[in-house]
Amino acid sequence: MQVSTIGIDIAKNVFQVHGVDAAGKVVIVRQLRRKQVLELFAKLSPCLVGMEACATAHHWARELAKLGHDVKLIPPSYVKAYVRRQKNDAADAAAICEAVSRPSMRFVPVKTVEQQATLAVHRARALMIEQRTRITNALRAHLAELGLIAEKGREGLAQLIAMVKEDSTLRSLPIAMLEVVRALVAQLAAVQTQIGELDRAIRNQHRANPVSRRLESIPGIGVIGATAIAATVTDPGAFHSGRELAAWIGLVPRQNSTGGKERLGGISKQGDRYLRRLLVAGAMAVIQHARLHPEKHPWITRLLTRKPAKVVAIAVANKSARIAWAIMSRGGTYQPPALAATA
Repeated sequence: MQVSTIGIDIAKNVFQVHGVDAAGKVVIVRQLRRKQVLELFAKLSPCLVGMEACATAHHWARELAKLGHDVKLIPPSYVKAYVRRQKNDAADAAAICEAVSRPSMRFVPVKTVEQQATLAVHRARALMIEQRTRITNALRAHLAELGLIAEKGREGLAQLIAMVKEDSTLRSLPIAMLEVVRALVAQLAAVQTQIGELDRAIRNQHRANPVSRRLESIPGIGVIGATAIAATVTDPGAFHSGRELAAWIGLVPRQNSTGGKERLGGISKQGDRYLRRLLVAGAMAVIQHARLHPEKHPWITRLLTRKPAKVVAIAVANKSARIAWAIMSRGGTYQPPALAATA
């Protein structure tokens, strides 16, 4: 049995394998348990293996690559077009096997353990920031029901926390309410401490990564954005240009064109939403700086006279993504237009 291409539909415990030979004839259709996967592929000659880029895909790609196989990860949305009729594990594996052999197919680069660890820190930090926001809103809401209101922002939150810690302020409240607000304040402090620890871990990763340090030179991309881009975009060569990277992140208009008529809508929102959020947030900071110092940002200043700030932010984020691709592909750091012209 000579297998040339295999598609695997991965899961937690049950894996479906679909393999064909060089002529396209189906030679293997099997359902495997988790412990049987490596045993099977260790017996096979090196071949092309396709998987959807979903949970645990990078782990299995690394393990199969150690056995000599050429592993390709495919975005799940690209596999869907090759599924015939009903959807099940066997049909998905067959669709992956066919999709991975297409010459025009695009693949996801396999991440290393270190890159996944960096992204895990980012995901955990984002989760804790979301929890901090929820705890803060709950604390404000409970105290507002009792007539205790504070200003927006960190100063107002600090005032509320001071009220809770000062026994004389809330002494007239029911004991149950006191226990609730004190528990929220304690949880808020714990989450804030954990966020600080993750921030320090990200800064350490940033200092150890030369690509991340070069990306930090781009306006609107700080330590958080630089480390996230460096860990997510593992192979800038997978994109032919900076425009492709910006489109992959989802910072280009959504198209619905036909008959030679171009119809553009809002941004497509495809790709990595975490990177998109970081780039747009950084772009808003750049716009704020441009409003204070218009002479340093003539392009942004001209855009702001014609377009709303949030639309300009997408344009700035798109430009930052293209600059990031150029720096990762060609080396060097960001040079402002005035400095680049005199260089």
